[in-house]
Amino acid sequence: MRRIITLAILIIVNFTLQTTAFSFHNMRGITPNLLLILTMSFGLMRGRKEGLLVGFFSGFLCDCYFSSILGGYMFLYMFVGYTNGLLHKNYMIEDVSLPLVMITIDELFFNTAIYVVHFLLQNHLEFGSYLAGIILPETLFTAILTIFMYKIFVFINKKLKDKAEGRDTL
Repeated sequence: MRRIITLAILIIVNFTLQTTAFSFHNMRGITPNLLLILTMSFGLMRGRKEGLLVGFFSGFLCDCYFSSILGGYMFLYMFVGYTNGLLHKNYMIEDVSLPLVMITIDELFFNTAIYVVHFLLQNHLEFGSYLAGIILPETLFTAILTIFMYKIFVFINKKLKDKAEGRDTL
């Protein structure tokens, strides 16, 4: 129960930061995708199921806030959480190199999918300018924040794991 409450708080806090604080201080419409970092992190740390669930609720909030149709963001976040969860047992949690590679791939996939749905299907064919102006800077910004945020999520995950196993570390 403690894990569910903590994840709910993390999702709400990251969503709030992404839509308020970081959107006020954005550079040319570029904001880091904190929910993508959260989904990727818990997919890598906890596996496919938890990555899928964090992705579902992250996507649900984004669909409610940004979209008139439910499901688009939900599917993207769930896909990211599930695919990152496939790598759960193949790396050390404290290592930041795999999360940096994965967030770069996830961010490129996520923004390309957004481009296809929102722009390409409406006959806006300027992918080069969208790539250079939005996708690459946002990917860089998100990757830099991943270095710091991932360490925070690892710390929270360790505390939750220790509490679940009955060890108090504080």
